[in-house]
Amino acid sequence: NCSKPLLDSCRICIVCVKVMDDIKATMTKEQSRKKPEIEKAMGAYCADAESKLSARERKICYYIDPIKRDVAQPFSLGMDSLKLCQRITKSNPEICTVKFPVKTDNMEKKDISKLRVKQLKQILADRGVECKGCLEKEDFVKRVQETEHLSTDEF
Repeated sequence: NCSKPLLDSCRICIVCVKVMDDIKATMTKEQSRKKPEIEKAMGAYCADAESKLSARERKICYYIDPIKRDVAQPFSLGMDSLKLCQRITKSNPEICTVKFPVKTDNMEKKDISKLRVKQLKQILADRGVECKGCLEKEDFVKRVQETEHLSTDEF
């Protein structure tokens, strides 16, 4: 039950899937069949984390680093990224809870008011804002709009 502008926040393991797809994209088909090559590619991708990865992607790197070998096995068999992420979630349940923040910039009021209260609370929490005295959904919508300037891509 996801509306178009919020599609990313509704997908399962979205950040993990993006990281796995990005790692796959850096490798040839032959390399993606060899576990040591996969582990090396994961290391290289995550080592480059400081420059171009978002905070959420760095968090996935942090989670998969200790279980590289467990990730490399299904990866080498050509497993789909989503299935791979769901499998490694058994080792670390945090992996699939990492989501990209809901983008609210250039969202109109009517789109923001379509969000669930839980999502509105999450947006405010990501911005480090409390909503004291917020009882109705409309209060949360108003607070999200008031704190638009605090919206960042980073966490």
